[in-house]
Amino acid sequence: MTEHFGNASASSSSSSSLNSSSHDTEDDQTIAKILAEDESQKNGGKLGKRLSHLDSIPHTPRVNGEIPDVTDATLDHERLSERLATYGLTELQMEGDGNCQFRALADQLFHNPEYHKHVRKQVFKQLKHFKKLYEAYVPMKYKSYLKKMKKSGEWGDHVTLQAAADRFEAKISVVTSFRDTCYIEIVPKDKNPSKELWLSFWSEVHYNSLYERGEIPTRAPKRKHWLF
Repeated sequence: MTEHFGNASASSSSSSSLNSSSHDTEDDQTIAKILAEDESQKNGGKLGKRLSHLDSIPHTPRVNGEIPDVTDATLDHERLSERLATYGLTELQMEGDGNCQFRALADQLFHNPEYHKHVRKQVFKQLKHFKKLYEAYVPMKYKSYLKKMKKSGEWGDHVTLQAAADRFEAKISVVTSFRDTCYIEIVPKDKNPSKELWLSFWSEVHYNSLYERGEIPTRAPKRKHWLF
C-alpha cells in the first residue's frame, strides 16, 4: 500500500508539472499570436517620428530611488503633464497596484494591460537566466532581488525595464517628470529593436502607457491610479 501510494503521488506530481509546463507553453503561444497580429507597432513608429528631435540620456539600469512626498510628486506630475501636452501626447492611466510598469508594457506590447502577469514572468525569466547582465546594478543579494521581482505587486525599476527591452527586443522610450531628464531610451543589448514601446514615468512613483493625443484607447482602469 505504501509503495503504491508513493508511486501515485509521484505520478500526480509529474502530471501536475506537465500540466503547468503545458499551460506556460500555451500561454506563450497565445501571446506570440497576439504579437504577430500587430507586429507593425504603428503607435511606436508615430511617436518616434514626433519626438525624434529629443536627445535621450544614457540609460543606466538601477533600482528605485527615494519616493517623493505627495507635494513633490504632485508638482512632478504637473511638469510631466506640461511636457506631454507640448508634444501632443496622452497617458493611458494604469492601475496603481504595484504592477503599473508591467501593465504599461503589456498595453504597449499587446494592447491589454491585463497581460501584465505574462510580461512580469518574461522579465523574471530574463533576469534569472542572464544574471551576469544585471547583477552589478542590484545593490542586494541577487536571489533576494529575483524573489522580490517575481511577486505580483512589486514595483518595476530601471533594471526590469532593461530586462524587458532585452526580452522583447524592444526600444523602450520613456518621457519623464524629472527636472533634468525629459526623455530616456532603453535599447536591447546586442540586438536591434524590432518594436518601440512608449511610457511615461512619474517621479519614481508611476508608469503609464503613451499615445498620440486623440488616439488613446477607450478603456478605463479598474481602480484609481496613484494619488488620483
